[in-house]
Amino acid sequence: MTARPPRRGAHSALRDFLHSEAAGGIVLIAAAVLAMIVANLPATAHGYETLLHHETGPVLAAALGPMTVHLWINDGLMTLFFLLVGLEIKREVVDGRLASADRRRLPFIAAVAGMAVPALVFLLVAGAEPRLQPGWAIPAATDIAFAIGVLALLGSRIPSALKLLLTTVAIVDDMGAVAIIALGYTDTIHPLALAGAGLALLVLYLLNRRKVMTLWPYLLAGAALWLFVLQSGVHATIAGVLTAMLIPIRPSPGAPDDATSPLHRLEHALQPWVAFAIVPLFGFANAGVSLAGANLSTLAEPLVLGIALGLFLGKQIGIFGAIRIADRLGIARRPAGVSWTQLYGMALIAGIGFTMSLFIGGLAFADPALVDRVKIGVLAGSVASALAGVLVLVRCGKPHAAR
Repeated sequence: MTARPPRRGAHSALRDFLHSEAAGGIVLIAAAVLAMIVANLPATAHGYETLLHHETGPVLAAALGPMTVHLWINDGLMTLFFLLVGLEIKREVVDGRLASADRRRLPFIAAVAGMAVPALVFLLVAGAEPRLQPGWAIPAATDIAFAIGVLALLGSRIPSALKLLLTTVAIVDDMGAVAIIALGYTDTIHPLALAGAGLALLVLYLLNRRKVMTLWPYLLAGAALWLFVLQSGVHATIAGVLTAMLIPIRPSPGAPDDATSPLHRLEHALQPWVAFAIVPLFGFANAGVSLAGANLSTLAEPLVLGIALGLFLGKQIGIFGAIRIADRLGIARRPAGVSWTQLYGMALIAGIGFTMSLFIGGLAFADPALVDRVKIGVLAGSVASALAGVLVLVRCGKPHAAR
């Protein structure tokens, strides 16, 4: 894929990202709905499962066995998703809305509380059963594409400051999710493969230190890093974030992206593929859950209820409560022109945890029956959060002054 230089214009990278994520979020919603339909139609359900578990080979890691369609999507293509996440995090910290302490304060406070409270809610509901405790992080993540896609459906009712706040909160949230995946869901480490990963990281570091501005050496070293991490026992997608952290960036404060910056070039090249192909494909491969035998009592099962309440209650309490307290104490102020009602609606929308929640759920549980319950909990909590958030934001309209 050839990266075209970013187009210079009136829009910042973050605003371009919002437009891309909004459209991609709508495609993701369609992919998730399609997966649910296909997984529950008698004529297609068996073919859906057969396709996902079709062995393509080769064996890249002994612990995983032959690569399947599902593994290629979750451990392969999703590495590109995490590469883009890492690029966005680095850009925002070095050259964007998280570049100063003042700008970082509110998103960091909101994101940390928005991860801690859902995890606590999950443990209060489902933590009494030891076999369910590994799922504590499932409701802690916000799906940025889905959330921005829902806001996009509301159009001009939503002030741009609210969209930018949700995006920055979700980016910080992604940092936490990456750390959780690396530290919380790694069981067995293979030292030799880990040493190979360290060597690949050293190559990336030396390329960065020598200010190599050509992308292909970084991508080759990143591919080697992915293979070694896959074999090491650490989840392979972490390689995407680590590679991103060592891609050089040329800061362009107060201006659109620098066309000579490797990070900006790679980000712009990846964004449409991730937004319109990789994430929807992940959604299609992971959202399909058979509802045969499920009923209202299923929603009361500890795992399902813990995830659903973690997303729906935990996110809104954590994010909105943290913003309210920070503003009251003068630690960080709410964005100008955004009402408290709109901030509450945003906190509800942040309870959409689709992509990252499903991803973490697949790492937390090996039992397919539990993974199916995870999907039901994630879907229930995400749908409830989306509907409630839309209702609140529609009812509060588009005020000219913050209330």
